[in-house]
Amino acid sequence: MPLRRHRILRLSAISLVVGTVCLLGACALSPAGKSGNAHVPEPAKPVDLSRYLGRWYELARYENRFERDCEAATADYATRDDGLIDVVNSCHQGAVNGPLDVARGRAKVVAGSGNAKLKVSFFGPFFFGDYWVLDHADDYSWSIVGEPSGRYLWILTREATPSAGVKDALIERVRALGYDTSMLRMTRHE
Repeated sequence: MPLRRHRILRLSAISLVVGTVCLLGACALSPAGKSGNAHVPEPAKPVDLSRYLGRWYELARYENRFERDCEAATADYATRDDGLIDVVNSCHQGAVNGPLDVARGRAKVVAGSGNAKLKVSFFGPFFFGDYWVLDHADDYSWSIVGEPSGRYLWILTREATPSAGVKDALIERVRALGYDTSMLRMTRHE
């Protein structure tokens, strides 16, 4: 009997630890902050991944804890041999010439999404976040990226500093998608 009681206590302790880790992981990954769009639209069109890959410059974003004080932010996407996509997000802390901060992750395409929905992870094999290409230019010169909660939003361009006309048009497109544009934080580049 003591051996059985020991096993039950051990299994209970393991269950408690696993449950705590899962709960903490869910809290760490759950979006915090105000939603800028209560009715996030589905992506407007499919994505040709071969044209989407490469370097993107962040024009604007909804502020978030993992990019706090980031300037000169970029995102680089490349295919991997295993069919996933390498994701390398970089920014400079505090100023466009501040210390470089790099986050490496991977993404997988959500089946049936026309390649417009991805699951991205920077935290290992178990925690994936939504990445939706809500709209993009036909020539892939810009894209608008969000996720289902409406708390995260990015406007990406192929140029670090697009013209004022392009910026204004993209902000208007974000507004047309139902987002609160007053929450946009413009990203500075050199």
